Amino acid sequence: MKLSIVIPARNEEGNIGQTLRLLSDYLDHEGIPDFEIVVVDDGSRDRTSEIVQAHHDMDARVIGIRNDGRHGYGRAVAYGLNHFSGDAVVIYMADASDDPADVVRYYHILRDQADCAFGSRFLRGSQVYDYPRFKLFINRIANFVIRLMFNLRYNDTTNAFKGYRREVIEGCRPFVSPHFNLTIEIPLKAIVRGYTYQTIPITWRNRTVGESALKLKEQGSRYLYTLLTVWFEYLLVRHDTYRTDGGGSKRYTSG
Repeated sequence: MKLSIVIPARNEEGNIGQTLRLLSDYLDHEGIPDFEIVVVDDGSRDRTSEIVQAHHDMDARVIGIRNDGRHGYGRAVAYGLNHFSGDAVVIYMADASDDPADVVRYYHILRDQADCAFGSRFLRGSQVYDYPRFKLFINRIANFVIRLMFNLRYNDTTNAFKGYRREVIEGCRPFVSPHFNLTIEIPLKAIVRGYTYQTIPITWRNRTVGESALKLKEQGSRYLYTLLTVWFEYLLVRHDTYRTDGGGSKRYTSG
């Protein structure tokens, strides 16, 4: 199985080099036989693209592409999902907040066990470092609401770091969330449309360089729109969901 890692990046010159080194070195160390790292430059005005190009010159498995259209986290991820070549894909953050060891664990889940690999920062065995208290408070409320609405045990839907087999990505299109609300659109669509998933505890570290692009006040209405859109699908058509196989043909399943 070829693994793709999609990394959206905007003005991440202080982080992207370390992120690429740690990730590629660990995947090689663990013997992952075939992988690519696709970095989507989302309109950076710093040296992000230059650093990615330097890594590409040393390792062709690191691929830099540029989103020249409208910008936003969701648009950058969607652009990467239009250009990856693997059998499965992991969405990974440019700020080194995610752990390469968890990527390897996702790889084995996606290869052998489930359609989706979902990490949680809030399970026994998870490790979380320097999570801002106010963001943590909002996070737990949001995930509690999502669990109630969709009758889920999974408790970290808002986390961006997730993995999917290619057929899940194709089966969840179109992606309509332009910003961080994409972090809930894809996994909730995957769950509602009947794809299997496995949840594991993961490690998360707050960034040490730069500021997060996530602005809670700006994102609230966007998250609500995405949440309600997928929830209506869950309520109205979940018994008529379909899945696509690797060739794009539809396979209908009962709810």
